Amino acid sequence: MPSLGLNAAFSMATNLLGVRNDPYAAFNFLVEIEGLLVGGFSEVSGLQVESETQDYREGGQNGYLHRLPGPMRYPQNLTLKRGLTDIDTLWAWQQDVGQGNIKRRNGTIYMLSRLGIPTMWWDFLEAYPVKWVGPDFRADQNTLAFEAVELAHRGLSKPSIADLAGKAFGAISGSL
Repeated sequence: MPSLGLNAAFSMATNLLGVRNDPYAAFNFLVEIEGLLVGGFSEVSGLQVESETQDYREGGQNGYLHRLPGPMRYPQNLTLKRGLTDIDTLWAWQQDVGQGNIKRRNGTIYMLSRLGIPTMWWDFLEAYPVKWVGPDFRADQNTLAFEAVELAHRGLSKPSIADLAGKAFGAISGSL
């Protein structure tokens, strides 16, 4: 008799209870960068982590090659895009870096539920801007002006819900 897998069992149980676990919408998110008033973003890309592997040939073993785990790496910079506003914090941060005043900042990308509550998030560590891209101007089009900043960083993490509760409590108690 075939066995029921964990995913299939979970799916059956939620269907019987009338509970749906729909995927999150990718357009509902916030970006926070410590100490920077940056406004909202319309696009975030570069959330990527890879484990490098190192090949190892065992003497006398010609049937296969060992693939040993190596260090984690973050092959893409984070790219944040938004509509251009009077808030020029990203431009100023990029200009500081260009003058040798490199200020690394931590940040968080929050994915929100339909109710606007953070449900999942990724922290990026010690980021600084390596590229700023301004808007394309075209007189024949009626489009918004966008800017983008590309951030090099030293890592991504995906904290648990307990970590978010601690952040929320700290923010609430700090405002009292």
